[in-house]
Amino acid sequence: MVRRATVQVMVLTVLVVSSTGAWAAGAANTEPKTPEKFGTFCGPCHGQAGKGDGPAAAALNPKPRNFTDGKYMNTRTDTQLINVIKNGSAAEKLSPLMVGYGSILNDQEIKEIVAFIRSLAVPKYQSKK
Repeated sequence: MVRRATVQVMVLTVLVVSSTGAWAAGAANTEPKTPEKFGTFCGPCHGQAGKGDGPAAAALNPKPRNFTDGKYMNTRTDTQLINVIKNGSAAEKLSPLMVGYGSILNDQEIKEIVAFIRSLAVPKYQSKK
């Protein structure tokens, strides 16, 4: 069990490092838009459409969250989602496999990714103001 978890973390690390390098190389020309950032940082596990079916998902246990599942996603607050993206999913007592991106993405970029994730949920998210 420990060996499988180690392999899963190694797969994630390779995917994140390789995709982050591609994003950084393109950053010199123009700043990527939010869907591109989502694809780079979230897509390898969560899938390009956010359904939890990215290329790394097959090797992960638990499986990545399906962001299109509004029944679950609409129960999560923006603060919780920001915390997960910034500090990793363990920060919200979820899977320890997702790393945080707070050292790569600034607060505004993280908020934009949360808004993008919200746009994927069906039924659509209703702000709790």
